[in-house]
Amino acid sequence: MDLWQTLVESLRRTEVPAITFQELLLVLLVATALSIPRRSWRYFGLLATAVHELGHALAAVTSGQRLSGIRLRLDHSGTTTTYSRSRAAAAWSCFWGYPVPAVVGAGFVTAGFSGWGPAAIAASILVLVASMLFLRNLAGFLVTAVAIACALALILLVPHAFVGHVAVVLGLAMLVAAVRDLFKLANVHLRRRDRLATSDAYLLYRATAVPSGVWIFLFAVLVAGSWVAAWQPISLILGRGA
Repeated sequence: MDLWQTLVESLRRTEVPAITFQELLLVLLVATALSIPRRSWRYFGLLATAVHELGHALAAVTSGQRLSGIRLRLDHSGTTTTYSRSRAAAAWSCFWGYPVPAVVGAGFVTAGFSGWGPAAIAASILVLVASMLFLRNLAGFLVTAVAIACALALILLVPHAFVGHVAVVLGLAMLVAAVRDLFKLANVHLRRRDRLATSDAYLLYRATAVPSGVWIFLFAVLVAGSWVAAWQPISLILGRGA
């Protein structure tokens, strides 16, 4: 069976994983361990940055802008370069950075609980492979290649029933990462104003004259909404275990 056929077959729905109350607690613990401690965040945060920049890139493409390139750096920063004559389109692509890790996280959690975990992982492989066409630095290639290799290992070596559990872990970790990055953004505006030039909220203010605080609030609304969506299947299991 070749790799392409395996990926295609992984896009189908599989048996819904039976996640018990005890397993869910372990899943929550692992997800937190990926996104909170500095040592693990040093590596998992790179994936969150990649998703953030892919959010900018996808928004740019869907709004008719020209995507020039994506750069990912090992200090968790990144840049997506686009060209557009429309301020509205430029603002649209600038907005979809911080909310996207949370949206993707909610999607992974929902997919994991509903039997679409392997499909979510396989789809992410296709997106990451496509993104390599726009990467413009070695660190970006390295981060993306490692992510693709790990996802391929899940699809090829891990039983599909267990991949659903992994999708839930990754989704929750990405949701935690989105909250962490949102606090980091707020800190830039409150205490590290010398770094405002790196803030998407500040860039949106410069492009639209709408205050940065409004944009941060909108980011927070979408992140919170993603948490609510992801929490629905989790609350059912917690309710049964209570």
